[in-house]
Amino acid sequence: MEFDYVIVGGGSAGATLAARLSEDPGLSVCLIEAGGRGDGILVRIPAGAVAMLPGYGKINNWAFHTVPQPGLNGRRGYQPRGRALGGSSAINAMLYVRGQRQDYDGWADLGCEGWDWDSVLPWFRRAEGHEDGADAFHGGDGPLQVSHQKAPRPITRAFIAAGQELQLREREDFNTGDNEGIGLFQVTQFHDPARNGERCSAAAAYLHPVMGQRANLTVLTGARAQRILLEGRRATGVEIRRGRRVQQIRARREVILACGAFGSPQLLQLSGIGRPEDITPHGIEMRHELSGVGRNLQDHLDFILAWKTRDTDNFGIGLRGTGQLLRHLARWRRDGRSMAATPFAEGAAFFRSTPQVDRPDLQLHLVIAMVDDHARRLHLGHGYSCHVCVLRPHSRGQVSLASGDPLADPLIDPAYLSDRRDLDLLIAGARQARRLMLGAPLAPYRDRELHGMHDDMTDAEWERHIRARADTIYHPVGTCRMGVDEGAVVDPQLRVHGLQGLRVVDASVMPTLISGNTNAPTIMIAERAAAMILAAARGEDECAGHQAARAS
Repeated sequence: MEFDYVIVGGGSAGATLAARLSEDPGLSVCLIEAGGRGDGILVRIPAGAVAMLPGYGKINNWAFHTVPQPGLNGRRGYQPRGRALGGSSAINAMLYVRGQRQDYDGWADLGCEGWDWDSVLPWFRRAEGHEDGADAFHGGDGPLQVSHQKAPRPITRAFIAAGQELQLREREDFNTGDNEGIGLFQVTQFHDPARNGERCSAAAAYLHPVMGQRANLTVLTGARAQRILLEGRRATGVEIRRGRRVQQIRARREVILACGAFGSPQLLQLSGIGRPEDITPHGIEMRHELSGVGRNLQDHLDFILAWKTRDTDNFGIGLRGTGQLLRHLARWRRDGRSMAATPFAEGAAFFRSTPQVDRPDLQLHLVIAMVDDHARRLHLGHGYSCHVCVLRPHSRGQVSLASGDPLADPLIDPAYLSDRRDLDLLIAGARQARRLMLGAPLAPYRDRELHGMHDDMTDAEWERHIRARADTIYHPVGTCRMGVDEGAVVDPQLRVHGLQGLRVVDASVMPTLISGNTNAPTIMIAERAAAMILAAARGEDECAGHQAARAS
């Protein structure tokens, strides 16, 4: 089979790209996805995330693990990633966060021309169909439906009040380029009457409506890419395994990797692209040396404070909690509301560790459940938890091959807390988070604090708790970073340095981690990349795409 464009990975970026590129009927597009369609009930119902996230049975989930982490007492971290059309947007908490203006201006300062805040804002707006309609920061008719939460719990309002007592300003919108404050997350959730309250994954937004409707779009699910086909310095296709059959999918124009921060560098290395020391020991022929492939891994390390509560207006484990959930599911089927529509992480706070830093460097998630080890360790009864993470970590890890077997999981080494500054900042953030959670507005909900936390803990005690329990909050980026220096993997047009017909379009191209959740920026990157690719196909410069985005 031969197409103009072959996209590997049907996640947030891949689904967006496939839909946008196939809008041109003169171009043929093939999307290759290892998982399924991503349209089952566990995906559609927001509360279904709790069944997919832990990784039991690997339902729509790669359920990766890291190598042992010295900074976490030698523990292997857990790395859930979406395995279905929609990718991680099919299993995440649906949180719509763009990050800080300075994040993107920083990308431009690193040589990524055209990726500053003012340049990327039109692409955020183009993607978005906001519940409130269009304004200076939001789009009103884009494919990705963005909503206010359907039924936030009273405890989340108390969390906001507790933050206000500590002089955090309440924010109605965390997506204007300035996140500082406390409030409710906005979510990628349908607000139109036909699907009100359902998850709006990238596949549900972009891809499912056009699959089977466009003759120029082919979507292959259950297909595992094994290597990129190269003729000299040009990518000409992809070898895939589908069931027992191995076949080649040819690309007349470009191969586009959208496999995420773990999958894209792995596929490059399996194809002989990267550092010789990462490739030749596995019996793979070197095809193109590129020192940055798999390097620069960054992630948000998450530390959790948790409490039991006698309040039952949140998620709980046991007979009462199960009966309550069934009632909420029934209501959700009627009107798209109720606790079944929750993102779990309802409350958000972005704050500065000290007045001297120029923007928030810490983030909180208030979760209306006792989350322990990614919901893999359950506690009877009802509870709630507060998650704290360092927004712009200094630690850098890497992704490499475990073997030459294309079906093997990659070796993931985030190198958590390898830079002492991250630990010191996380301790400071955890102290501030606990102070907020012990505020008077939350007093009616507190029953018993978990994990042996107590007042007047020393830094050494905080360090022991963090090293014993901290883990990812699911935002890996940077392993095929964009730039113009020797260590960059792709240029600002996302073309792989030194090769033709090959791009990477996903979170792996981010030079630095943004100050927040990463799904919305990944979709923005794909929107912008699609315009670049279409402009190149038409022999235009990118200005035409920019004008179209601003006009929309």
